[in-house]
Amino acid sequence: MLGVFVRAALRPGMVKQCRPIRLTTRIPERSLVHQEGLPKLPVPSLKQTCERYLAALEPIVSEEELEHTRKLVEEFLKGGVGERLQKGLERRARKTENWLSEWWMQSAYLDCRMPVAVYTSPGVVLPRMHFQDRQGQMRFAAKLIAGVLDFKKMIDGETLPVEYLSGKPLCMDQYYQILSSCRIPGPKRDTVVNHAIGKIAPTHITVVHNFQFFVLDVYNSDDTPLTVDQLYMQLEKIWNSSLQTNKEPIGILTSQHRNTWGKAYNNLIKDKTNKESVRAIQKSIFTVCLDAPMPRVSDEMYQSRVAAQMLHGGGTRWNSGNRWFDKTLQFIVGEDGTCGLVYEHSPAEGPPIVFLIDYVVKYMQKTEMVRSPMVPLGMPQKLRFNITPEVKRDIERAKQNMNIMVHDLDVKVLMFSHYGKNVAKQHKLSPDGFVQTALQLAYYRMYDACCSTIETASLRMFKYGRTDAIRVTSVDSLKFVQAMQDPSKQNAERLQLLQKTIKTHQVNTYNAVHGQAIDRHLLGLKMLSIEDLTSIPEIYMDTSYAVAHHSNLLTSQVSSKTDCVMCFGPMVPDGYGVCYNSMDEHINIAITAFNSCEETNAGRFARAVEDALLDMRTLLEDAAPAKN
Repeated sequence: MLGVFVRAALRPGMVKQCRPIRLTTRIPERSLVHQEGLPKLPVPSLKQTCERYLAALEPIVSEEELEHTRKLVEEFLKGGVGERLQKGLERRARKTENWLSEWWMQSAYLDCRMPVAVYTSPGVVLPRMHFQDRQGQMRFAAKLIAGVLDFKKMIDGETLPVEYLSGKPLCMDQYYQILSSCRIPGPKRDTVVNHAIGKIAPTHITVVHNFQFFVLDVYNSDDTPLTVDQLYMQLEKIWNSSLQTNKEPIGILTSQHRNTWGKAYNNLIKDKTNKESVRAIQKSIFTVCLDAPMPRVSDEMYQSRVAAQMLHGGGTRWNSGNRWFDKTLQFIVGEDGTCGLVYEHSPAEGPPIVFLIDYVVKYMQKTEMVRSPMVPLGMPQKLRFNITPEVKRDIERAKQNMNIMVHDLDVKVLMFSHYGKNVAKQHKLSPDGFVQTALQLAYYRMYDACCSTIETASLRMFKYGRTDAIRVTSVDSLKFVQAMQDPSKQNAERLQLLQKTIKTHQVNTYNAVHGQAIDRHLLGLKMLSIEDLTSIPEIYMDTSYAVAHHSNLLTSQVSSKTDCVMCFGPMVPDGYGVCYNSMDEHINIAITAFNSCEETNAGRFARAVEDALLDMRTLLEDAAPAKN
C-alpha cells in the first residue's frame, strides 16, 4: 500500500511519459547505510503547484467558485506573499533533512484529537484460520509471535532488504519505528516514544486476554528467542490466569477522544502501580490480543464483521476492552479463528506493516520448528491496576463512547471474485488506475457528481519521506464517468476516455511519488505562514480549498502478497474510506462509512463498485480485444 491517511485538519513540469512504477527488494549493504545517500524531499515550483491545484479543482467546484479561486491564486503568485513563503520553505528544505516530516507527523497525527480507533488506526484482516478452540488459538498466536521475533532479527541487525521503486532505493526508516514504540496522550498534543532506541532494548511483549494484561518475556537468558513450544506454554499460563471476565477493561480508555484520554491518562498514572503497568505496555515490543469468539454470522458477512473487529473490537460486550489502541502494533487472534492486526498510524505508513505481515505469514507456513529441550520458565507477570472511583468513571465514559463509535461505523468488505488485476494488464492498463476509475464511476452513479478523492502516494524515494496525495478526480475522469451514463455515447469513445483517464492517473501518481504533487507543498506554505505569525493567505480561506480538502473518498491500495484485507475509517463525516488489495484473479475491497450520515451507505457503495468493475470489463471486451 502506498499507505497514508490524510486526516490533518489542514489537510520539473509534467512528465512526457510514465514508466510503470515497480516495487522490488534487494539485499545489498546493511540497510541503514544507504539512508545517507537518499535525496532530500524537493520543494516543487510555486507556479507548477498553483497550476495543478486549479486543475484539481476543475471537476469538483462550480465555475463561479473556480473563477474566484483563480483570482486568489493569481494574487498569491504575483502579490509577493507566495514567493516569500516559497523562499522560506526552500530555506527550511536546505537546513533540514526533510522539510515536511515533522510538520506532517504533528498536523496529521499528533495534533489530531479524534480517537485513534476507527479514525486513524487501520486494521488488517488475515485469511480465516480453521481453529475454533483455545488450543488452536494459542498455537497460532505462538507461531505468530515467533514469526515477528524472526522479523525483528533483521531490524536489530540492520539487515532488512532495501526496497526499490523503479530502480531507486527507498527510505527504510519507518521499519525501525514500528517495534517497541507507543503513542502517549497529551492534553493538547500527543507524542510517540520508541523504546528500541536506547541502551536497554525491551525483551518483552504484552499479551491481553479477558481485558487483563501480562508481560511475557520472549527471550531466554542467552538472548535466544523462545521457541514456538515455549511460547505456547507461556500463553497457556496466561490464559489460565485470566479466566475471570469481570475485570475492568482498562484498555478501553485508549479508545477515547485524545483530550479526554489525556486527562484520564494523568488520572491513571498518579498511582505508582498503574504507572508501572502502563509503562510496561508502552515499552513492550508489540501486543498480542487473545480475543473471545464473536457472534457467528453468515459467510457473506464474515469478512465485514472481522474488519470491524480489527478496527474497534466489536464493542464493550466483546473485545474493545481487549486492546491498548496507543500501541503501534497489536496482533489480534480470536478463539473462533479470526486473526489480523490494528496499528497506530503515526510512526509508519502501510508498506512496512504489509511487508511484516507477508514475512510472518510465510514464516508461519513453514513446517513446525524442531522442539527444543524445555527449560522451566517463570510465570508471565500480570499487570495490576488500582481502579479508583475517578478511573472507574473514566472507564464508564469510554465504554459509552466506544459503543457509539461501534454502532456508527458501517463496514462492508467486497470480495470481488469476477477478475483481478489480470484484466487491466491484458489491456495494457494500470491496475491501480483501473480500480480508482471504477471508484469514480461508482460514486458518480450514486451521487450524480464527482468529489474530492485522495489516494495515498509514498514519498519514500526521499529521506524520511512519508506520503503525499494523488488527486484522483480529474477532468478526464469526469468526462469518462459522464460518458458511461450517456446512452448516446459509443463504446469506442468511452474506451478512449477510459484509457485517457488511467493515463492521467499514472502521470499524477508519477508526479506524487517524485515529490511533485500539490497537497504537502500547500500544507508546507500554510504551516510556514502560521509559524511566521503572518496572516494566512486568502487561498486557504477560500471555499474551494475547503472542498478540495473535504475528501469524500479517502482511498489506498495495499499491495500484499497475502490474501488480506486492510481497512480504515472515512476521513469526513459524509465520506467513505476505501482500501483495496488487487490480486491476480480477484480484488479485496474494504469500504467504510458512518451510519450517522443519511447520504452514505457502505453496502450500497460496494454494490456500485462491483457494478462499475463489471461494466468496465464489458466495455473492454466490447471495444478492445485483449493484447497478449
